[in-house]
Amino acid sequence: MLDHLVYATPDLGRTVDDLAERGITLSPGGPHPGLGTRNHLAALGENAFLEVIGPDPEQPEPATRRPFGIDELTAPRLVTWAIQVPDLDAALDRARAAGHEPGDVVPMSRRRPDSVLLTWRLAFPPDDRGGLVPFVIGWGDTPHPSHTAATGTRLVSLRGEHPDPASLVPVFAALDTELAVTEAAEPALVAEFATASGKVVLK
Repeated sequence: MLDHLVYATPDLGRTVDDLAERGITLSPGGPHPGLGTRNHLAALGENAFLEVIGPDPEQPEPATRRPFGIDELTAPRLVTWAIQVPDLDAALDRARAAGHEPGDVVPMSRRRPDSVLLTWRLAFPPDDRGGLVPFVIGWGDTPHPSHTAATGTRLVSLRGEHPDPASLVPVFAALDTELAVTEAAEPALVAEFATASGKVVLK
């Protein structure tokens, strides 16, 4: 099932302010130590959330490039999405057996503003087809971020665009997930949200 959407930006503070003006209220998530990033979150209902992630000015420059292509961005972009599974290792084994390489497991952690430590494990696919193939995440016993994220935003729809939609069908099947994808010149994710201020579309 959908875990979260990743909206990456080269300027986190400016993007958080812009989204707030458009009706999406976000709460501070926390820094990702060593990666040079931090995030803000909005709960979307049904244990899902929107993650807005960008450079953390309070961290030194990371030894490697920031995730989600943040260092190359010139404007905010909906870069990818994640699906949540109860047993990460079993889900990855099933995907490989079905012909999809979901990537290797990476352990992650961050502290919430109230000092609660969150830990999780995820796997990024080597080829995410322009962000349309989700990465897989397992939260284990850690509190899910959606439970403490800012409320007031609801996900209405999520869809994709890709030059070859048919090529994605077996990948989604291997991951036991679905995404409506229409043909377009460039890959893109498109999400529509309902807020108290009206509709917001991020791409």
